[in-house]
Amino acid sequence: MNTRVLTGITTSGTPHLGNYVGAIRPAIQASQQRNVDAFFFLADYHALIKSEDPALIARSRLEIAATWLASGLDPQRVTFYRQSDVPEIPELCWMLTCVTAKGLMNRAHAYKASVDQNTAKGVEADDGINMGLFSYPILMAADILMFNAHKVPVGRDQTQHLEMARDIAQRFNHLFGQGRDFFVLPEAMISEDVATLPGLDGRKMSKSYGNTVPLFEGGAKALNSAIAKILTDSRGHGESKDADASHLYLIYKAFAQPAESANFHAELLAGLGWGDAKSVCATESNKRWARYVHTTKT
Repeated sequence: MNTRVLTGITTSGTPHLGNYVGAIRPAIQASQQRNVDAFFFLADYHALIKSEDPALIARSRLEIAATWLASGLDPQRVTFYRQSDVPEIPELCWMLTCVTAKGLMNRAHAYKASVDQNTAKGVEADDGINMGLFSYPILMAADILMFNAHKVPVGRDQTQHLEMARDIAQRFNHLFGQGRDFFVLPEAMISEDVATLPGLDGRKMSKSYGNTVPLFEGGAKALNSAIAKILTDSRGHGESKDADASHLYLIYKAFAQPAESANFHAELLAGLGWGDAKSVCATESNKRWARYVHTTKT
C-alpha cells in the first residue's frame, strides 16, 4: 500500500524561504520516494481568513504554483490542485463542523493568540475575530481527510492542527463508521532542524509579519537586502558568537549543505563579525539560487 502525503500553502502572499524549507522542500522530497502518492494544493480558501484582496490572492496562486514547479514538483508524479476547485472539501468541512466540539476550537493557538491580543488592548475578547479564523482547523482537517492522507509535512507550530484533525476524524469514525473507519488518522512530518524557521526579526518567518527572506521576487538585490536586516546581538568582530541561537545561522543552515553549515558555525564561534557573516550568507545564498534557477530553467 502506498503512503499518501499531502500539504498546501496559503495563497496570501509571495512565497518565501520559510515556505520552501517548511513545506515545499520536504514535500517534494517525499513525492520522489517510491510507494508515495503526493497531493499538493494551493490553499486559497484559507487565504480568505487573512486577506480581503481578491487580486492579491489570485496573484499569490500563480506565484506559489510557479514556485512549486521551479522547486522540482513533477506533475506526472503529483496530484497538484487548487483548493477551491474541489467543492467536496467545503462540503466535508460542514460535515466535520457538525461533529466538532466548540471547546476544541477554543483551544486553537491562532484563536487564543487573537483573544490574548484583544485582552492586552483592553477590547472585547472576540473583537475582529471571524468564524473563518475560529474554525479554520476544521477546514484544514477537511483538506487532509478528504484524501485520507497518511503524512502531512508541517512546521512545528502546525502540529496542534494535525492533532485536531485526528480528534475530528476519530469522532466521525466513531459516530458514523459502523465498525469501519471512513478516515485515516494523519501524522505530521516535521524536520527537526527547520520545524519553524525564524524570520528577520526572530519571530516565525511569516508573510503576515513581513519578516521573510524572498525566494525569487526581487532577485539578488532583494535577497541581499533581506539578509542585511536579520537581527543579531551586540557582539563585535573578534568576539565569539552564540551560533546556535543566531537567527542568521539558522537561516543559513536552512539552505546550506552540512559541511558549509559546520564551517559557518565554526567561523562564528571564532569571532567572525556580523557584517562579514551576513556577506558570507548573502554570497553563498545568491550562488546557490543562481545555480538552482539555472537548473530549473534547463
